[in-house]
Amino acid sequence: MQEFLPILLFTALGFLVMGYHPGLEDDGVYLTGVKADLNPALFPHDSDFFRLQLQATVFDGWMAHFVRWTGMPVAWAELLWQLAALFLILWASKRIAEQVFAERRSEWAAVAMVAAMFTLPVAGTALNIADQHLHPRNLATALILIAVARILEGRRWQAIPLLVLSFVLHPLMAALGVCFCGSLTLALLEPAPFRLRAVRNSLAAAVPLGWIFEPSSPAWREALDTRTYCYLYRWTWYEWLGALAPLFLFGLLWRVAHMHGETRLARFALAVFAYGICMQVVSMAMLAPDSLVRLTPLQPMRYLQLVYIFMALVAGGLLGRFLLKTQVGRWAVYLLVFNGGMFLVQRELIDNGAHLELPSMASANPWLQAFDWIRRNTPADAYFALDPQYMAAPGENFRSFRALAERSQLADGIKDTAVVTQVPVLAPAWHEQQLALAGWPQFQLADFERLKMEFGVDWTLVSYPQPAGLDCRWHNDALTVCRIP
Repeated sequence: MQEFLPILLFTALGFLVMGYHPGLEDDGVYLTGVKADLNPALFPHDSDFFRLQLQATVFDGWMAHFVRWTGMPVAWAELLWQLAALFLILWASKRIAEQVFAERRSEWAAVAMVAAMFTLPVAGTALNIADQHLHPRNLATALILIAVARILEGRRWQAIPLLVLSFVLHPLMAALGVCFCGSLTLALLEPAPFRLRAVRNSLAAAVPLGWIFEPSSPAWREALDTRTYCYLYRWTWYEWLGALAPLFLFGLLWRVAHMHGETRLARFALAVFAYGICMQVVSMAMLAPDSLVRLTPLQPMRYLQLVYIFMALVAGGLLGRFLLKTQVGRWAVYLLVFNGGMFLVQRELIDNGAHLELPSMASANPWLQAFDWIRRNTPADAYFALDPQYMAAPGENFRSFRALAERSQLADGIKDTAVVTQVPVLAPAWHEQQLALAGWPQFQLADFERLKMEFGVDWTLVSYPQPAGLDCRWHNDALTVCRIP
């Protein structure tokens, strides 16, 4: 219990640094799914664009049950579990640090570094260490880290139910967690190097077969080609450096720690190094031949998320040992530099929006204002057409119309594209709607009437001032909400 308050304070600090943005990026799928479970009248026209992907997780159903059971508004429930996930990540980080460092200052410096680095980009994977909204990956990461701590503490069997629970929340993240836990278990046995070389060679040869050779449709390939981060061999040199440099550093740390008799730190570094080498080999094998293109959406390079968490943890611990020691002034500078730097980066990335978008907080962002008006003033079965690239518009910052406006929409060309790569059966419908929305900036009344005839859309969100002939009900300085006659 004496660790509870410091970890809670670091959780609050990390949360303040990273910011909070519900409806951002992947939350367009997960938050939409939760709201659809709570109100089945929502999304009568386009639910496949989130429900089919959610079949692999219990997250949305579990969150909906939590909201019903507690009577808590969904916005506050999401905030509560976001804070809980961040707390558990830091608590598990403290338990791991206790096992690999002997000094308490190193343990707390490790926790401080992980908290500051929540939004550290993970090479070219389009991931951060943690998401700025509630994502099942945050919860799965927390469970995996607790499982890692249990293994380091010699309680390996307790890791199994934690990994199973992470699997039902986020199968891909859990699979990577299982791989690392296996690597760590082998690293703690004797003789560790021999055992890990054997498993590395076995994993490198075990590329899945079967369903992955099924032919892909042109529409699915079109959607996949927009996800450049999925293509390892299109990464830039600095993204490759971000992938390989941590593995080199952990390999070096293994050797140095072993030479100095720090067995636990050496074995942990060896586990990360071996896990990284295995997954890098598997990733390069999976993503090289065109015949294995169906494997691309699995994004095996996302194994780096765990590597980056451990890199932040170990870097903080070593700074605590060799630089910070017990000097209060050094600790103050340490916290200020890393937290302040990451805070400024996040403030720069999110334009025209609050750093913390808390429930019931009024927004000055014109997009969020429009989404809020639509949610409050249009019928639940309203079907919207809007710019397929709206998420990339200045100030929109990749927030989801479905998740925040709570209305159906024709497929967009950004987030729905990612869903299509995971669920190929959606590719034909997505492609048809993208063709229908082509040339959006030049749309006039006849184009909106065509969309209404082809798809049944009856509302639209357009730039202000709007094209002539639309029946408009609300506007701000940037956007207009209109009915299509």
